[in-house]
Amino acid sequence: MRGGGQVRVSHSSLNYKDGLVILGRPGVVKDWPIVPGIDFAGTVVESKSPKFKPGDAVVHTGWGVGERRWGGMAGLASSRGSWLVPLPAGMTPERAMAIGTAGFTAMLCVQALEDAGVTPEWAGGAPVLVTGASGGVGSVAVALLAARGFTVVASTGRPELEGYLRGLGAAEVVGRAGLADEAAHRALDKETYAAAVDTVGGLTLTTAITRTRYGGAVAACGLAGGGDVPRLTVFPLILRNVRLLGVDSVMAVPPLRARAWDGLACLLSPAALESLTQVVPLDQVPPLAADIIDGKVRGRVVVAL
Repeated sequence: MRGGGQVRVSHSSLNYKDGLVILGRPGVVKDWPIVPGIDFAGTVVESKSPKFKPGDAVVHTGWGVGERRWGGMAGLASSRGSWLVPLPAGMTPERAMAIGTAGFTAMLCVQALEDAGVTPEWAGGAPVLVTGASGGVGSVAVALLAARGFTVVASTGRPELEGYLRGLGAAEVVGRAGLADEAAHRALDKETYAAAVDTVGGLTLTTAITRTRYGGAVAACGLAGGGDVPRLTVFPLILRNVRLLGVDSVMAVPPLRARAWDGLACLLSPAALESLTQVVPLDQVPPLAADIIDGKVRGRVVVAL
């Protein structure tokens, strides 16, 4: 890879895309067969970049790994130099993958909101909504927002996980159905939330936008519910000045990547990470693939190689 090198992987993680690959679902991989693992942490063994040398501990989030070429679960992975970040001081590879692409994306969402002026002081106690809160991105977003000082409302389709989400810092847990009920949808709904992090898409994203108060913002990063935003009008975007912030972790430039990982190293406590993470050996990954696609996996799955 241009400006990149080879990394000996010690830990990878199981993400939604990895589940699709393992189950043979179309539309993800460009070559077959392929080993999944869209992110990884480990040690550089060969480098073409002046930023890294053999022996450096690094973490990778990017594009193409596990899709166009073998991913982190292969144990040896190649990476473009701009997608490698030095492992932050005090962070282990296991902890980096407990964060992974999901946590990295969640941090980008939180930073996007704050860069748009949505701070705890501005919110003044008004809650920030997180949709898909029991998933990898959502779980970390709940923990990060709570650590920043926001009041967090977590939305999930799994009511049995209320205790888990409250343990991450959610002040309130609401059902998924209330955000995806088309019959109850309004073009301009009650101004309930200061802002939102949406990991679902579809009507859920529409509802999050219509319930965000004047001057707020919605950071959207997931399309599991579809790319359409049914029944969305320009009213909340114009009459309430609600901003829709698209977050694509692949496109984050190197300074933004470094800023996000530094923030993650400081904000997420080991206790919070432990509560949202399960570590499994490689042979336990296939049975978990269907569960992660069906939304049955809580938080993050770290794969120890």
